[in-house]
Amino acid sequence: MQCLSQKLASSSSIVVVFLPFLVSLFLLESVDAVIKLPKGVKVPAILVFGDSIVDPGNNNDVKTLVRCNFAPYGRDFNGGTPTGRFSNGRIPSDLIAHLCCYRTFVLPARELGVKDLLPAYLDPSLKLSDLLTGVSFASGGSGYDPLTPQIVSVISLPDQLKYFKEYINKIKATAGEKKTAEILSESLYIVVAGSDDIANTYFSTPFRRLKYDIPAYTDLMLQGASSFVQELYKLGAKRVGVFSTPPIGCVPSQRTLGGGKQRQCAEDYNIASKLFNTKLSSELSRLTNKYKPARFVYIDIYNPLFNLIQNPQSSGFEVASNGCCGTGLVETVVLCNELSPFTCKEASKYIFWDGYHPTERAYEVLFTPVIKKYVNSFFCGGGSTVC
Repeated sequence: MQCLSQKLASSSSIVVVFLPFLVSLFLLESVDAVIKLPKGVKVPAILVFGDSIVDPGNNNDVKTLVRCNFAPYGRDFNGGTPTGRFSNGRIPSDLIAHLCCYRTFVLPARELGVKDLLPAYLDPSLKLSDLLTGVSFASGGSGYDPLTPQIVSVISLPDQLKYFKEYINKIKATAGEKKTAEILSESLYIVVAGSDDIANTYFSTPFRRLKYDIPAYTDLMLQGASSFVQELYKLGAKRVGVFSTPPIGCVPSQRTLGGGKQRQCAEDYNIASKLFNTKLSSELSRLTNKYKPARFVYIDIYNPLFNLIQNPQSSGFEVASNGCCGTGLVETVVLCNELSPFTCKEASKYIFWDGYHPTERAYEVLFTPVIKKYVNSFFCGGGSTVC
């Protein structure tokens, strides 16, 4: 989400991944970590919407500074290929796609035509087969506040929906109306956003603070989040997971900008994040009751990431307050480049790759327990499924 303005590991966040066949959600610390879906449940696809946390390169050809299709981004990705992913390696959408594809199917993955990585919808080399097995519409730097993507000239959530509608038409042309409706209703949708709203739009610019205090601004964010997931529902989505905002005040760049001389976690940022999360959780419960049997699931990433930052050694990390790239204090996007001095040699020792985004290993450590905790919420209690 973001690059230029500084976006976080959670970066706002909005993501919805789209992946095929009986996909079992799971994720990993160990490649063998698998979470089986309830009996009779299938997930033909995973659709992802949001910001830089799940943007695999949609910003590459967008006229914005919030891009990272250059070294050292992607240093540990397929031999060191910078693809536009805001990390040193794979991002959450890739991890979900890889593990579900290679560890949960009875048939060999190659016979199913599934993939190891989730591509960007705007990848010019994308084929129809890629669409059928999953894409991400996310754009780094985007957010629930309509002003957020405007400030850094990235793809807004409404525009991501326009691309999704375009995607639906392509699927209809191939699979037909009935099959498309089935795919849309049974797929899993993930939305990740909000970090850039708080860190970049509210605290780093004066535009919103002149009019809104934190409670009012989080109401504005909530309005955007609720509107977005309801639009997904109107387009056929029935299983929607929305990630909370992270402890944005604890990412390296925000510690530097708002944490004082000691670079403590910027408490005001975290207060805003927690307030928004409380409101988001309540709103998703309301929408679930309103649109039964659809499921709108609140996924808490704030507490798992905060605990990891506070106790990095427990998971084998050595550095939590600095990023690996450059000095680790503020470098993000264009500031994190091949000329950045002091870039670390072993990113796996760091929770954060740059001043805003986690390393591939941090994503791996975070996602296994998070997915295990929430996977059944998408399928149980919302209809005839019994878990």
